[in-house]
Amino acid sequence: MLWIKAFHIVFVASWFAGLFYLPRIFVNLAMETETVATARLLLMARKLYRFTSMLMVPALVLGVWMWLGYGFKGGWLHAKLALVIFAIGYHHACGSLLKKFENGENRRSHAWYRWFNEVPVLLLLAITILVVVKPF
Repeated sequence: MLWIKAFHIVFVASWFAGLFYLPRIFVNLAMETETVATARLLLMARKLYRFTSMLMVPALVLGVWMWLGYGFKGGWLHAKLALVIFAIGYHHACGSLLKKFENGENRRSHAWYRWFNEVPVLLLLAITILVVVKPF
């Protein structure tokens, strides 16, 4: 089970690295006015979103595997799973925002994306505290 846990941590860290960087690309897209630079940023965002989506799958599968192995015990785990569901929703929200940029339909400012970019940091912080400290 320690191998499963180790790989779960690696895939979660990799998934969240993508969730940290993709909204930073959105900040730049929201500020960009040059067509060539916008096209390059969109290409980067598309590739990163696809890669991040592929990293999310084994992170979730390995997490479920550990859940089945260790059982569903403690309020901290309920809270953690709720935050993981929120992280999945955030991931899909990034995909939706990317489509808006691709279709030229973005109406949000770069400042909004700067705040949006902080969500995965808070999620990872809260999830890590729940897993390590197990406060309840």
